[in-house]
Amino acid sequence: MTCDLIDVFCDGPLSGNPLAVVHGGDGLSSEQMLALTQWLGFSETTFLLPPQDDRADYRVRIFYPGGELPFAGHPTLGSAFAWVASGGVAANKGTVIQECGIGLVEVRVDGGNLAFKAPDLLKHEPLSDEERANAIRLTGIDESALVEAVHVVNGPQWQLLRLRSADDVLRAEAAPKAPLGTDIGLAGPHADGGPRDWELRAFFADTYERFVEDPVTGSFNAGVAVHLFEKGLAEGAYTAGQGQKVGANGLVNCERDESGAVWIGGACRMITKGGALSAFDHTTYVNRA
Repeated sequence: MTCDLIDVFCDGPLSGNPLAVVHGGDGLSSEQMLALTQWLGFSETTFLLPPQDDRADYRVRIFYPGGELPFAGHPTLGSAFAWVASGGVAANKGTVIQECGIGLVEVRVDGGNLAFKAPDLLKHEPLSDEERANAIRLTGIDESALVEAVHVVNGPQWQLLRLRSADDVLRAEAAPKAPLGTDIGLAGPHADGGPRDWELRAFFADTYERFVEDPVTGSFNAGVAVHLFEKGLAEGAYTAGQGQKVGANGLVNCERDESGAVWIGGACRMITKGGALSAFDHTTYVNRA
C-alpha cells in the first residue's frame, strides 16, 4: 500500500490544496480509511480502487475528516493525476472516467493540467430565511454586502453566499465552530484588472465541529460556476482565486464549452510518489470521534 502527496489547483510551488492518494488500499475498511484521513489531517484523502462500472477507468473513495464524500473537486483532479502517474492509461485518450459516489465524472488530462466536468446541481434554490441567517452568522460576513444566498449542492451540501466584491469575501471572519455537515462558501468579483475574476472562500465543519477553511475547493468552485453561467453572471471562461486567508494561492479555471458543459480545471504537481504505508490493525485504527 503506497501514498502519493499532490498539490492541486496550485499557482506556484506548494500553493494549492494538498491531497493524499492511497494506492492498494482495497482491503481497508471504511473505518480504517477515515482513521488514516483524520491522522493525515488534509482536507481530503482518496483511495484508488478497481472500477465497478465497466465504463470507468478507476473508482475512488473520498474521505474528509468528518466522513466520506460522494464527490469532491480537488480530490477528483488529484486522483486522476495520481492514477495516470502510476501508469494508468485511459480507454479514451486524454479523458479519464472516474467512478465515485455520484456516478461517473469525466476528467480531461493534459500533463499536469486537468479539468473535471462539473456535475449537475442536486439542489439549486434560495436558502430559507433561517438558513440565510445561520450562514451569515457562521461566516461573519457584512450582511449589507450579501447579494444572494443559494444552495449549490453537488455532493457536498454547499450554500453559496454571493457578495458584492472580493474585498467583502476576504474581510469575513468565520465562527470557530459549526455543526458537522455544514458546508458554506463565499464568492465575490474582483474589480477589473484584479489578479483573478472572482475570489472564493469555503468552510466546512470537521468531526470535532471545528469550522475549517479549505485552501482550494473544486466542488464549491463547480457549484459556483454552474450557478454563475446559468444566471448569466459569467460568460465563456473566468478565473477564481482561493486560499489567501490560509496561506494558499489557488488558481481555478472555470469555463463553459459550446455544449453548455462546465469544466473546472487547474494544475496538479506531484510532491512525493509511492511512499510506503504500514499495514493497519483494524482493531486499532477506528474512528475515535
